[in-house]
Amino acid sequence: MQLDHIAVAGATLEEATGAVESALGVTMQPGGRHDVFGTHNRLLGLDGGLYLEAIAIDPAEPRPERPRWFDLDRFDGPARLTNWICRTDDLDETLTALPGAGVPVDLRRGELRWQMAVPQDGRLPFDNLHPALIAWQTDAHPGASLPASGCALHRLVVRHPEAEALAALLAPIFADPRVVFETGPAALIAEIDTPRGRRVLR
Repeated sequence: MQLDHIAVAGATLEEATGAVESALGVTMQPGGRHDVFGTHNRLLGLDGGLYLEAIAIDPAEPRPERPRWFDLDRFDGPARLTNWICRTDDLDETLTALPGAGVPVDLRRGELRWQMAVPQDGRLPFDNLHPALIAWQTDAHPGASLPASGCALHRLVVRHPEAEALAALLAPIFADPRVVFETGPAALIAEIDTPRGRRVLR
């Protein structure tokens, strides 16, 4: 299991995009729509094949029959960093170790095909700080097609009152020195190196 991307949610896509661009001083790229969940996004390529996603409910789409991913149905307040997503080559096998991540959902956007594990109620364990799981079904990772932004993830802090339990749960299948777990009030914090120096995205 490897870190794939991080997501900033907002009440609107404009708010989510604005939060990223204001914090990092860069411009996000167009993304697309996710018909299954009625959401849309914009993207920012990060060094090392990672990327950052701004995501929100698409008001032009009908409400889906199932809860939206990333707990967006209950999103409230200012745009903020809400989720981290890890990729796996075998989603079913990974879910045997991390059943709280949800059930596989088949998704597509343009030529992209992937599976995402989504909880039945849309809400991930540990107050949504459990990683979401993704399995790409394309030859090339989508992050490779994004223009270089000059930004790189320095550190991702996963802060939660039960951070030690989350770290222990993930330890057998996940290790990344950029991802650290801290005990404290629930929050996700990304330290990102940008052309204008290191910035913090919360």
